[in-house]
Order: sequence, then structure tokens, then C-alpha cells
Amino acid sequence: MQVQVGATCHLSSVIHHHCEAARSSLRSSAGIYHAPSPEPMTLRSCKLALVAAVAFFLTLVIFNNLTDYDSNYHFVEHVLSMDTTFPENHGKWRALTSGLEDTIFYATIILWESAAAIFCWWGAFNGLRNLRSTSSSFQRAKSPAIVGLTLSLLQWLVAFLSVGGEWFLMWQSKIWNGQDAAFRMFACIGIVLILLVLPDPDLAASDQS
Repeated sequence: MQVQVGATCHLSSVIHHHCEAARSSLRSSAGIYHAPSPEPMTLRSCKLALVAAVAFFLTLVIFNNLTDYDSNYHFVEHVLSMDTTFPENHGKWRALTSGLEDTIFYATIILWESAAAIFCWWGAFNGLRNLRSTSSSFQRAKSPAIVGLTLSLLQWLVAFLSVGGEWFLMWQSKIWNGQDAAFRMFACIGIVLILLVLPDPDLAASDQS
């Protein structure tokens, strides 16, 4: 009787071993591969680098808007006046032709960009100071960057794609149409924000020193 039980246990062990081997073979043949997670320090550094890159980009945009004021002002002027949209469209009543309104819109765009850039720079430096902190501390340090990236996303989506593109029918213009650039920036900054809000695991003891 004991011999039969021992033989049964041995047979069960052999079957289990072969099943596991078969599963491994199937996973390999199907191309299923579970990549190891990146090192926490590397992931944190990459997030901060991308936030700083967005902040740098926004700073250059602000610099251009201020130092080449007229060129970018004319863009706003033509979009608001709707002078290059389809001649027979029924949305012309929305056009704004006052120089004061153009200036207010343009100043609002610059201030909006400035706020987003300040929050992104703040978040990048705040995250750098807490690079070796605990997970919860680093998560809190990212808050200004999250605000800055969200402000920038709202600007591209609301000011350019919605107000400029749809309300003032910028999409109808072959000359003063910034929708493609706005969508490109919305996508790029959105990807950075998605990466930034991913959870950050705690560092190993050797990385915290």
C-alpha cells in the first residue's frame, strides 16, 4: 500500500513538473514577456527631466511672444476677426475686431503660459529636492508639476482647439490655423502628465543615502 502511495506522489510530481515546463514553453512561443520594472530612481529622474523639458519649452514660447510681440499678436488678431474663414459662413457674427479685445486675449494667453511654466519649473525643482525621499514625499513634491501640466493642457484644449478652432472657426483658415500645433502640444504634454502621475515605489535603502 505504501509503495502505491509513493508511486502516486512521484507520478503527480512528474506531471506537475511537465505542466509547468509546458506553460513556460507556451509563454515563450507566444512572445509573452514580463519586463522588469525600471529602477525607482531612474523613473523619478525621467519624470523630472520631462517636466523640466516642458517648462523650458513654455519659457521659450513666452520669450518669443514678448520679444516678437507683433508677429504673434497678428495671429490672435486674424483669428478673432475671422477674416480668412470661409466667406459665406454663418458664424461671422462672432468676430471681434477691436484692438483692445485682441490685446486682452493675447495678454491672457501669455499670462496663462507663464503660470503653467512657473508651476512646471516649481514642480521640477521641488521633485529634484525630494528625489531621494520616500514615495509619499516625492508624490507630494510632484503636485506643482501636475498643476502646471494641467494648466498647459487646458490652454491648448480650451483657448486654441475650442475657442480658436471652433468658436472663431480657425479650422476654416488656410493661413491662420494653429490647430495642428495645438493638438501636437496637447498630445506631448498629456503623455508627460500620464507618466508623471504613475505611482512611485519607495527607493532601496542604498538609494536613499
